[in-house]
Amino acid sequence: MQQIDWIVLIGTLVFIVVYGTWKSRQQKDVGDYLKGGNTAHWWTIGLSVMATQASAITFLSTPGQAFHDGMGFVQFYFGLPIAMVIICLVFIPIYHRLKVYTAYEYLETRFDQKTRTLTAILFLIQRGLACGITIFAPSIILSAVLGWNLIYLNIIIGVLVIIYTVSGGTKAVSVTQKQQMAVIFFGMFIAFLLILNYLPLDITFTKALEIAGAGGKMDILDFSFDFDNRYTFWSGIIGGTFLALSYFGTDQSQVQRYLSGRSVKQSQMGLIMNGLLKVPMQFFILLVGIMVFVFYQFNPSPLHFNPAAVKDVKKSEYASEYEALEAKKDALDHDLAATQIEYSKAQSEIEKKNYAAEIKSLNKGEDQLRKQSVAVIKKANPSAETNDKDYVFIHFILTNLPRGLIGLLLAVILSAAMSSTASELNALGSTTTIDLYKRNVPGKREKHYVAASRGFTLLWGLIAIGVACTANLFDNLIQLVNIIGSIFYGNVLGIFLLAFFIKYVRSKAVFIAALITQVIIIYIWYIDLMPYLWLNLVGCALVMGIAILLQVLLPKNEGGEPVVLKEV
Repeated sequence: MQQIDWIVLIGTLVFIVVYGTWKSRQQKDVGDYLKGGNTAHWWTIGLSVMATQASAITFLSTPGQAFHDGMGFVQFYFGLPIAMVIICLVFIPIYHRLKVYTAYEYLETRFDQKTRTLTAILFLIQRGLACGITIFAPSIILSAVLGWNLIYLNIIIGVLVIIYTVSGGTKAVSVTQKQQMAVIFFGMFIAFLLILNYLPLDITFTKALEIAGAGGKMDILDFSFDFDNRYTFWSGIIGGTFLALSYFGTDQSQVQRYLSGRSVKQSQMGLIMNGLLKVPMQFFILLVGIMVFVFYQFNPSPLHFNPAAVKDVKKSEYASEYEALEAKKDALDHDLAATQIEYSKAQSEIEKKNYAAEIKSLNKGEDQLRKQSVAVIKKANPSAETNDKDYVFIHFILTNLPRGLIGLLLAVILSAAMSSTASELNALGSTTTIDLYKRNVPGKREKHYVAASRGFTLLWGLIAIGVACTANLFDNLIQLVNIIGSIFYGNVLGIFLLAFFIKYVRSKAVFIAALITQVIIIYIWYIDLMPYLWLNLVGCALVMGIAILLQVLLPKNEGGEPVVLKEV
């Protein structure tokens, strides 16, 4: 990195922290601190909701996912617009009518304290782990690529977020997320234009899409019911809808974003904005990855993108074996680039078909070489991280972008990490304060609970840094966060749906059903019975089915008294 990159990177991050702290410097009471004084407009809510979900993992992993596997991952988000409509019609009016600070307050009104406490704890467990991962993900990748100290990176990201989140609460998170999303959109758009500019002169955007299609990267829709296929149209529409309902409807890190709206309509419009823009945004990020794939069809690419793994193998007794694979890869890159040029010049369909078949064969050969390289790396270091999807985009940035823009793209990655982490810490602090602390320590002044919220936010920030410093990278990072969510979300969503729609089910049946369901879902995930997206649907169906069954079987005087909803 050059001096100009450091100036851009540090200047962007310092501005965000200072701006967020300054804009939210006056917090009078819990309402100001946890709900931003209910002053947020719909566009602020929409951007804040998008920024909370779009972590650094999104911008590091998604392009790499497209580079290796194509555009099919976009199907994961197909259920999101459906979920937004349901949340706008059902969840938001109830939350606003009851004037709750957290989603879990409603469950005590509908059921009882222990059900509220259980769901709050489930949220704290999964979101506390996920918060550590959102810090750890960019840190480990930047550490491997740039040689920066991993522990220091975790601490720096965590401390920057803690400064303005603890001081300013929800308002600080919302106002900084607008700046962060501006940096993110601008940076990704510039990266996309530069990739197109780096392609050969006669390769237009349309031809680039043809080349990606010939490489099998433009297969967007998969209508199969094959459980071995993780991302299909059906898993996205069904499993994705339930995951989005759980995440946006019951996860406090998202609920807190739209609870800060000045009215029901403003909150609803913010979520509709998210529903309309999220799928196109993910499509665009995947498309950036596709263009990186096309770029490397004409330019040499590493045999393996994780520099730390490559460094290990080249220091081992297997160095010559790995270097022999690299030589084969270099020769294949030369043949691939030449064939792609001929394919782009071909006029007849027969010529195109023949060149496309040859390109497909060369890409398969490249995939085989990459698999062989993984085997060699594993022999050199069995604990080495061989899944390099998360390193593809950052490698392209550092080796191809001009000075200044490298700093901007690194600022994009770190801004995304900060925006998600800030929302999560804000939600963890508010849930701990409202659902656990205030519930058991009532009657204190407003200033006391604001101080408690700040204290718990700081505590969760330190816990998240601790998780980040001790975490181990496995598989694709964007999948890891969604796996953690899927283990818990379905169960929590089922509890909320029972509360909303199945009025005769009472607290004892729901509580027991939730405990049983969580154990079953963890076991199903452990034995890898189905793709993780389906865990949301199964968990939701299980808790609802078991609760209804228990309500029928329990003696009437043991089911818990029904509670009449009352406005706060």
